Amino acid sequence: MTIRVLIVDDQIMVREGFSVLLNAMPDIEVIGEAVNGREAVTKVAELAPDVVLMDIRMPELNGIEATREIVAAHAESKVLVLTTFDLDEYVYQALRAGASGFLLKDASARQLADGVRVVAAGEALLAPTVTRRLITEFSKLSDTPRPAAMTQVADLTERETEVLVLIAQGLSNAEIASHLVVAESTIKTHVSRVLVKLGLRDRTQAAVFAYEARLVTPG
Repeated sequence: MTIRVLIVDDQIMVREGFSVLLNAMPDIEVIGEAVNGREAVTKVAELAPDVVLMDIRMPELNGIEATREIVAAHAESKVLVLTTFDLDEYVYQALRAGASGFLLKDASARQLADGVRVVAAGEALLAPTVTRRLITEFSKLSDTPRPAAMTQVADLTERETEVLVLIAQGLSNAEIASHLVVAESTIKTHVSRVLVKLGLRDRTQAAVFAYEARLVTPG
């Protein structure tokens, strides 16, 4: 199936460049572009893309607020944040708002396409070391403690908590299964139960939650 993508960026060269790269892929189609967050929200409602490539710093409505609105109203559309700097504090805020991951704007064509595929498949773009570093660094800076987090953690079984910690460390389902010496299908079940119990959208939010609940020590 073709993955339908909406590109959101206030710079025309960025939009056109990403469009050319992605449209060259046989399984990806760019179905639209938006120049700011407000237009992005409107076009997601009109076009129902599978993946939204979202810049953060834009006029009218920034990428963080746009991500929050899109995630709340259109759960089927996954947001992949675009950033110039790998330790951009706004990226962490976007992940908390519901983005499924992020990519640097200087990513190669292969990295860009693979990122779109990973997010479209319902996974989080969490594997790269730089992503783990970003979550680690900015979980330290979070000025909104979540005292309720520990109460929610208490609802998890010991194995579910163990899986949550491994998700936060950036491990895939296959890697977690290998680490715990169980079937990958079992891990998928545990991940689903963790997300439901904690009321989280995906693995990225699960990783952020684990840091904020201090199940994983930053650093």
